[in-house]
Amino acid sequence: MGNIQIPGLPQLIEEASKIKYFEEYELNNLIKEFQDYYDNAKKRKNAGKYWITFLFLRFTGARISEVLNIDDTKDIDFRNSRVRLITLKRKKNKKVYRTVPVPIEAINELLRYLAMYPDMKGKVFKLSQPNFYKKMQEIGQKAKIPKDKIYPHALRHTRAIELINAGMPLNHIQALLGHSSILNTSVYLVVTGKELETLMKEKGLI
Repeated sequence: MGNIQIPGLPQLIEEASKIKYFEEYELNNLIKEFQDYYDNAKKRKNAGKYWITFLFLRFTGARISEVLNIDDTKDIDFRNSRVRLITLKRKKNKKVYRTVPVPIEAINELLRYLAMYPDMKGKVFKLSQPNFYKKMQEIGQKAKIPKDKIYPHALRHTRAIELINAGMPLNHIQALLGHSSILNTSVYLVVTGKELETLMKEKGLI
């Protein structure tokens, strides 16, 4: 077993070393600061858009562009707590969708927001990436998180690692994240320190 070479493993290890994600306590602090920002904002209607966008980033593991493309009038299945996302990589200019489950708490936050501000229907996720990034930096620093890891994609990495640690099969995580190749998902096995045997099984090598 020790002589078996896993194709692409050196590259995976290199990529894994560059991944930044939130430790559990950092994520909890970030959630708390985001909610405090929303709860205490003078302009709650605007602050709510950042809060809801943050929640969907946190629980879907989606790319920021994918979340900002959500149409809350068409893409949210409120009854079954699911969201339809347009995967960024499209085949021959055709839109490729994937459906991701989200916790009922996130759906309820969205419903409460829309109940308070019904005029925001269809506009909840209409934010610019630079503005969200700036707000996340501001809130992340209040949460005492190192500045170099306060960016939306860190939430994607964090969610992937949560799913790995929960024992979800790699191909299911690939589908949830919208990865075109399972190799892109495999990097999280390296980040979490999972046994290489797991990686080999997922690739059909053993």
